[in-house]
Amino acid sequence: MVLFKAPLILFYANHCPVFILYWFKMMARSVTFTLFFLAVFLQAGAYGLTFMLPKLFSVFHADEKTVGMMLFITTLSTLFFVYYAGHLADKIGRVQTLSIGCLSIAVALLLYGSANSISVEIVLASILLGAGWGLTYSLIPIALTTIVEDHERVRYFSLYSVFLMAGFGLSPVMASFLEGQGFVIAESFYIIAIFCFLSAFIFFILSGPVKNLAVNPKANPKSSLTLGAIKSILNTKALLPIVMVWLGASVFAGMNNFQSVFAEERGLNYSDFFLYYTITVVICRVLLAKFKGGNNPYAIIATLQYIMCGSVILFIVSGASQELYALVAVLFGIGYGASYPVLAAMAANDAEPDLLPQTLQVFAFTYFIGIFGFPLIAGWFIVEISITSLLILVAALAAIEATLAMRRAVTQKKSLVVKPSV
Repeated sequence: MVLFKAPLILFYANHCPVFILYWFKMMARSVTFTLFFLAVFLQAGAYGLTFMLPKLFSVFHADEKTVGMMLFITTLSTLFFVYYAGHLADKIGRVQTLSIGCLSIAVALLLYGSANSISVEIVLASILLGAGWGLTYSLIPIALTTIVEDHERVRYFSLYSVFLMAGFGLSPVMASFLEGQGFVIAESFYIIAIFCFLSAFIFFILSGPVKNLAVNPKANPKSSLTLGAIKSILNTKALLPIVMVWLGASVFAGMNNFQSVFAEERGLNYSDFFLYYTITVVICRVLLAKFKGGNNPYAIIATLQYIMCGSVILFIVSGASQELYALVAVLFGIGYGASYPVLAAMAANDAEPDLLPQTLQVFAFTYFIGIFGFPLIAGWFIVEISITSLLILVAALAAIEATLAMRRAVTQKKSLVVKPSV
């Protein structure tokens, strides 16, 4: 009996330490991802509050054109910091740079909340908001790619997008709720600022764990973005998702940044739109977490973006119908919300391996041109022409993006056809 047990005892003695180390590594990975996504969620509410800028600015009698101008200043700041985010990350570390970005966003929100006129304070807040967004949203995907395998990208980009969407989709709902309870809109900015300070702290303590979980610690390409790198990137297959994300971001900004204005004109509650949209996006992106891309992901992207285009067209003709307003939000959530993480993963997959960090930064660069730049055009349309003309432009941009995706899908399908041997 002793002879029988001896090999078993030796096996456990030799292999238990390996099992214990593996278990601890898996636990460390789970905790790291949980904290990482929590930090993403906490600071994402800041972008959701940019949808509330028209209401905040109306307190001191500023119109939509002024909101667009401040977001244009944010755009310039964002693009500057996207370009130099990699340089800063190479000097002090990617995750540490994320912490600095969250601190910048927190200070910006405090300045917005305390402002009582269009002043230097508002301009500084716009610059700091752009700095924070430029640093965080160009580097978060890069940090994520270092700790996930290539085949896991769609899954983890989808999870990242779930927490991102939950953060900035629920913050307008929170703002509406607080207003209903008698609070002023500025207090929502203070609350999200506290969340951003907490997010900065979480990223700060994650620096070591993220480095330890690197899939390939030896392969750590520089993140610095240069004009030469941009030129090289624009000659790769990644050019298409880079152009498409700009179009999609413009559509998103056109539908969301002035949603409170659209809703007020029709006698609707803007928080309903954001609530239905957020729930839809979260559900879609959770389902996408099990999706590995398929044989032709651009066909899926195209289908989703035609749905997005249809939702904008429906919004143009839906009038004051509460039911159609909810349907618009759901369809827009399916179209834009589900297609974005797949498109982001395609940008990473289409990138040259030695240009992956720079490609994701250029992807973020064009995204922010749409997100913060398009409101300048949208605000002008609302004040000088009409809301309907703006929505027609948004629908046209959505149709163009969907068609570009469909063209790539057709090309990929042809390349998958295997010629019979002669």
